[in-house]
Amino acid sequence: MNTIFKRTKILATLGPVTSSEEKINELIDAGVNGFRFNFSHGSHEERLDQLKWIREASAASNRQIAVLQDLQGPKIRLGVLNDNRHDVKKGDEIVLDFAADHHDNILPVQYNLAEKVKIGEPIYLFDGKVRTTVVGIDSATAIRLRIENDGFLMSKKGINLPDTDFGGDILTEKDLKDLEFGATQDYDYVALSFVQSEDDINNLRQILTSHGSTAQIIAKVETKAAIRPETLEAIVKASDGVMVARGDLAVEAGAEIVPIVQRQIISLCRKYGKLSIVATQMMASMVDAPEPTRAEVSDVATAVVQGADTVMLSDETANGNYPVETVSAMRKTILYTQEHWPADLAAQSAVPKEEKSRNAIARAAVTVAEEVGATAIVAETKSGATAANIAKMRPHLPICAVTSSPRAAQQLALTYATRSFVRPDGEKAGLDLARELHDVNYFGSNESLTVVIVSGRQPGVAGGTDTVRVRVIE
Repeated sequence: MNTIFKRTKILATLGPVTSSEEKINELIDAGVNGFRFNFSHGSHEERLDQLKWIREASAASNRQIAVLQDLQGPKIRLGVLNDNRHDVKKGDEIVLDFAADHHDNILPVQYNLAEKVKIGEPIYLFDGKVRTTVVGIDSATAIRLRIENDGFLMSKKGINLPDTDFGGDILTEKDLKDLEFGATQDYDYVALSFVQSEDDINNLRQILTSHGSTAQIIAKVETKAAIRPETLEAIVKASDGVMVARGDLAVEAGAEIVPIVQRQIISLCRKYGKLSIVATQMMASMVDAPEPTRAEVSDVATAVVQGADTVMLSDETANGNYPVETVSAMRKTILYTQEHWPADLAAQSAVPKEEKSRNAIARAAVTVAEEVGATAIVAETKSGATAANIAKMRPHLPICAVTSSPRAAQQLALTYATRSFVRPDGEKAGLDLARELHDVNYFGSNESLTVVIVSGRQPGVAGGTDTVRVRVIE
């Protein structure tokens, strides 16, 4: 059995071309560690089938697979335009009206912007292709914009408002219904769109708790407000993970800032032991082509070198012509990069005081494992925190996490260098797992196996990790 597996994981978006039991199995075989459900599209009934197929494929392959519910959020779009087009020139004025149909220079919009925007704020239409400035609030439902460049608009195209404060109003009525539905399903993560502050995360956590959900929260960073240094760090601390949503972020804040923000987010996530996901157009050309461009391969490799937990595919696996080939190409890039260039170590400094004890144990486990030439680190964990703390040290060897919680095991499927296993709690859970894996030649056909086991004196109790042991399995 090939025991070389990806330290950086792959999250694939399901869509029309992959919404089948057969395709889901093929994607998992190609290297997918988790699936994203984009709740901007599709029905709840479709999600029920997809989740069933994923869990059956996970059981058949004996691999934990994470499932992420990605909320639509206040994705603001134009309404339906006559003939699906409206041409504009620099200096023109148009009106966006929540309560009107398209006529003359009045265009419908699917959100009442008059309640949020202020005169002088920029608004980018058609995902940034047409730039405008607010010059008037004409009524309770209409705003007037001055066009800043020649172009044209089309029906239902996206609108970005980089300087508009939504005041925490980022969960729509649709999102709340989707959350209520999701709480009844086996979802491991919920991704929150257009996060502007840690208050958005705290609000969502209260809602999830009220529904009895154990899903963890991924903050999607895609607004100018979210990337202010003090705000960004607070968002990372409040969330369970952060997605670098590079598409909308590039439109709202400028494409030139995205590479630096990506590095900052990965570094902060490692500092606080949170999941980091790099998303958007990682292999976009493979929607139509069977091979990636060199720039796309470099993009994926850069995320690996920076130490990202997970890289994400969107249209490539949702609507593309080569979804399985895309995953295979991404997997090859990850494996080659991780074997020839270590993850950036910069994020291991400036650790908060409250993290020092847990980090000391995690760092000791990695150091001991490397010094004794261990084959793997085995982490006994209830909530997944022990494995996550070891993973943030970015070891060059696999982490085998053993937990009695199926939810924790599935969530760990996206964590760096970690393969998770569900087993009953017990004093020898880690040792028993190591023996089991040795017996099936999981790490190859070595006669003996050296592992470092990280555990606590109270098995099954979260937060009690305090022991690092070296064991040789014959």
